[in-house]
Amino acid sequence: MKKSIQISWTGGMSFEASIDEHKIMMDAPPAVGGEGKGTTPKPLLMASLGGCTGMDVISIAKKMKQDVSRFEIEMTGELTEEHPMHYTSIHLIYRFWGQDLDPEKLNRAIELSQDKYCGVNATLKKAMAITYEAVVEK
Repeated sequence: MKKSIQISWTGGMSFEASIDEHKIMMDAPPAVGGEGKGTTPKPLLMASLGGCTGMDVISIAKKMKQDVSRFEIEMTGELTEEHPMHYTSIHLIYRFWGQDLDPEKLNRAIELSQDKYCGVNATLKKAMAITYEAVVEK
């Protein structure tokens, strides 16, 4: 199966991605010649990972009858200082809120996403360390 997206230069350092009829603006910050009209590309890589695993985890948690009322993923990435600057690791903190949540089931949902379902994770873990933890908030 092939997937195609379109990236169009919109002037300066700005580009617009067209993905499944949705638009995402990318730009460089003013300090390096952009206008800051959008995010830079590397954080989108982390956001793709977060969205992919987040969709898996919430879907699996619901199937496990977990009453999740709020769910967030906090992510941090370590970048090299030399060019080409790239991530050497990404850490995810999965945060859950809800009634009578079972930490073992939530951890299992995360493991299934990380090890079986999230294609973004499968791609990125070939190039860098990806670590995670789960927190059930009160």
